[in-house]
Amino acid sequence: MSGHFLRRAMALLELEPRRVIIAVVAGVATLGSALLLAGISAWLIVRAWEMPPVLDLTVAVVAVRALGISRGLFRYFERLATHDTALRGMTSARSRLYERLAEGDPAASAGLRRGDLLSRTGSDVDALGDVVVRALVPIAVAVVLSLAAVITVGVIVPAAGAVLAIALLLAGVVAPWLSASAAARAEADGDAARTRFGEDAVTALDHAAELRVAGRLTSVTDRARAANLESVRATDRSAVPAAFADAAAPLAVGASVLGALLIGVTAFGSDAATMSPTTLGILVLLPLSAFEATAALPAAAQTLTRARLAARRIVDLLDRADRPVPHGTASADGPGRLRADGLRSGWPGGVCTRPVDLDAAPGSRVAIVGSSGSGKTTTVMTLAGLLAPAGGSVTLDGVDLAEIDQAALRRRVAFFAEDAHIFDTSILENLRVARGTVDESEARAALASVGLGEWVDALPNGVDTVLASGARDISGGQRRRLLLARAILSPAEILLLDEPAEHLDAEDAAHLQRQLLDSGSGLVDPARTVVVVTHSLPAGTAADLVVRIEKNALPTP
Repeated sequence: MSGHFLRRAMALLELEPRRVIIAVVAGVATLGSALLLAGISAWLIVRAWEMPPVLDLTVAVVAVRALGISRGLFRYFERLATHDTALRGMTSARSRLYERLAEGDPAASAGLRRGDLLSRTGSDVDALGDVVVRALVPIAVAVVLSLAAVITVGVIVPAAGAVLAIALLLAGVVAPWLSASAAARAEADGDAARTRFGEDAVTALDHAAELRVAGRLTSVTDRARAANLESVRATDRSAVPAAFADAAAPLAVGASVLGALLIGVTAFGSDAATMSPTTLGILVLLPLSAFEATAALPAAAQTLTRARLAARRIVDLLDRADRPVPHGTASADGPGRLRADGLRSGWPGGVCTRPVDLDAAPGSRVAIVGSSGSGKTTTVMTLAGLLAPAGGSVTLDGVDLAEIDQAALRRRVAFFAEDAHIFDTSILENLRVARGTVDESEARAALASVGLGEWVDALPNGVDTVLASGARDISGGQRRRLLLARAILSPAEILLLDEPAEHLDAEDAAHLQRQLLDSGSGLVDPARTVVVVTHSLPAGTAADLVVRIEKNALPTP
C-alpha cells in the first residue's frame, strides 16, 4: 500500500524520462570508469612486477590516466543531471500541489495546523526529490554495474562470479533492507515528534513577542525542545539495525575479495596456462570497485522509506483537496445580501456551534462575538463558502452558496484570516495580493487609513520597502494593520474580517473596531458589507447586528 502512495506522489514530479536516462547513463559512465580503472590498474600492477619493456605498459598507463580524469568528469555530469532533474521535479510537485489546494476543497489546507501544512508542502516534497538523487538513479546504476562486474568476473572464473554475485546481493539487498528497517522505525517513532516540533517552532518564531508578553514563550519553546529530543531519541533507537546495515557492506567486500583470491589461487595452481598472474590480479582487485555501486544502496533504502511516509502525508493532503465540494454555476449578480438561517458550523470530526441567524443587507456592519475557541472563525469561514454548513443554510441574494459559481463567489465575498501570510517581498506587493492593480497612491492611502501612514513615510523606500523576513520584519500590530489594508483594497463587496484588531493595545483596538463597524467612519466604503469577528466588542459601536457564537456539545455531522 505504501508503494501505491509513493507512486501517486512521485507522479507530481512529472519526471521526464529523457532526463532520468541521461542521469543514469552519466552515473553508469562514472562507475564504469571506476570499474575499468580497477581492472586496468590491477593488470598494470601485476604486469609491471614482471618487468616487461616499458613500451608494453604505455597504453595501460595512458588508459589509467584517462579513466581517472573521466571518472571525475562523468561524476560532475551525473550530479548536474541528477540534481537538475530532481529540482525541476520538486518545482513541478509544489506547483501542482498548490494548484490542487487552491482549486480543491478549502478545508484541506484550512483544517491543518501551520506546522503540519508547512511540513507537507516543504520537507515532504523535498523527500520526493531525494528519491531521484539518492534512490532512483543510484539503484539503476548499481543494477547495471553489478551485472557488468558479475559477468566480467564470471567469464574469467565462473565460481568467482558466483561468489561476487552472492556478496553483491548481501551488500545490495540485505544491507539496504536492514537500513530501511532502521529508517522506518526512526520515522514511525519520530514523525509525530517532528510535526509537534514544527508547529511549536513556527508558533514561537511568528509570535515570539506576543507570547513573551503573555508569559507563554517559555512553555512553547519547552514543548518544541521536548519534541525535538523525542525525535532524536527515535533516531537513536534505530541505530542498532543501522549499524548492522553499515557493517554488512564491508563484510561483503571482504568475503568477495577473499573468495576470489582463494578461487584464483586454486585455479592458478592447477592450470597456470589458463590463469596468468595478470588475470589473477584483475580477479582479486576488480570486486573492490564493483561494490562502489552498492555502497549508496543502504542510503537509497532509507530515502525510499522516508519518501513513502512523506508520500502518504502528501497523498492524504491531495485526497483532502479532491474531496467533492458542492458548487454550482449560478451567477452572483444581486445586490449582495448575505443571510444565514439556523447556521451551525464545525469541522468534520469536531463539535459544531449552536444555530445562529444572520441577515446582512448591502452596506451593513455586523459583529460576530464569542470567546476563544467558540467557533467564530469556523462560522465566518462557513459564511465565506470555505466550509460546508454543519446545519442550516447560507445564501447570497437568496441563492445557496453551494449553487453559486465559486470564482464568482470569491469575487464578491472575501475572507481575511487572522494569520494571513505576509510575503517576503515589498509592502506594495503584499497589498497587491488582494488586487493586482493597486498603485502606489492607493497603497499609501489604504495604509494611512489603518494607521500606518507615518510608519510607511519613515521607511527608506516607502511602500517599495522589502519585508525580507516577511511578518518577522514587523510587529504584531503592524501586521494586523497591513492585513486590514489588504482587505480594504480588495474588490470584494462583502468583507469577512477575522480578529482585525488583535495584537493592538486596548485603546487602538477599540477605536479600529468602532471605525470598521461604523459605515460613516470612512474607513470602508459605506456600500460594502463588513463582518467583524472579535472576542471583545467595545462599547459604543454602531454595528447594525451583533451575533453571539456559542459552541454546542453536538458533534459535526
